[in-house]
Amino acid sequence: MNRTKARLSDGREIVYYDEAPGRVPAADQRGLAPVEPVCETRRDPLTGDRVTITAHRNTRTFLPPADQCPLCPGGPASEIPDPSYDVAVFENRFPSFDVRTPPVPPSIDGVERARGAGRCEVVCFTDDHSASMALLPLSRVRTVIDAWADRTAELSAIPGVAQVYVFENRGVEIGVTLHHPHGQIYAYPFTTPRTERMLASAAANPDLFAGVLKAERAGGRTVLAGEHWTAYVPAAARWPVEVHLTPHRHVPDLAALDPGERDELAVLYRDLLRRCDALYGAPLPYVAGWHQAPVGEGRDLLRLHLELFSIRRAPDKIKYLAGSESGMAAWINDVPPEDIAARLRAAGG
Repeated sequence: MNRTKARLSDGREIVYYDEAPGRVPAADQRGLAPVEPVCETRRDPLTGDRVTITAHRNTRTFLPPADQCPLCPGGPASEIPDPSYDVAVFENRFPSFDVRTPPVPPSIDGVERARGAGRCEVVCFTDDHSASMALLPLSRVRTVIDAWADRTAELSAIPGVAQVYVFENRGVEIGVTLHHPHGQIYAYPFTTPRTERMLASAAANPDLFAGVLKAERAGGRTVLAGEHWTAYVPAAARWPVEVHLTPHRHVPDLAALDPGERDELAVLYRDLLRRCDALYGAPLPYVAGWHQAPVGEGRDLLRLHLELFSIRRAPDKIKYLAGSESGMAAWINDVPPEDIAARLRAAGG
């Protein structure tokens, strides 16, 4: 992997990850005004959760035609000035968190407030607008993994960043605003509620992640297994399609993976995505997110793992988060986890 850094015309950073050396970045000729994000968090006094307020994101680009895609290389609307690239990462023009956001008063009507200081990045997996992660060559998937790991390490070093979340939203049903194959990275200025709950469970049972992995590998919901990784449908899956991909060794984040683990991850992850697309004979809408340990706490407790899930519960049906899930966070799954695991295994034939 060859990393090259540059700046866009408004000062945002762009980083190229190439499989061959020699890139000389093209200049961004757009003459954009400097980004002036306004991001803040407010703590819900009833639950303690932090809610992020970012009014400027309401004007972000929404499903443009292919000839105006900001992730295709070199075009007049492109965020990537170069005429081609392997993997490109740049600061989001419409961030949820940004270190440049101005200070805010410490409270509003008794509710705690804070700057939404952090960073949000866009990760472009390929310059091919019509591709997908599942269709990329293994060498490119491996480059994406190296980029994820490199960004995790770099963003974790930003003062005030508490946790780094690498994820991909795929499909209009999920709510994507750009069709080009890409993911995102959020560097949060706080530890997310989901992670706090997992840390509490792991603190009460330090062998939690190893125990879950051992039980799932012995059960009937394993989808894929290798020397370093296992993919399985969890026994208490919330979503109609839900798969966890977990390393056999305890590592806190992507940056801690060794070369052998990264090599196998590229193979198994692409295989898993292809199985997901084969379920209903069409590209599956999904969210694939990497749960990583926080930067400064619980790194011996929380094991890196991927959670991939889809809202599609049948070829022509979507699971909507209605009253029980949205209102009470009490999940109801219409699809038995054992059934979806068996179907994913069969989809690889």
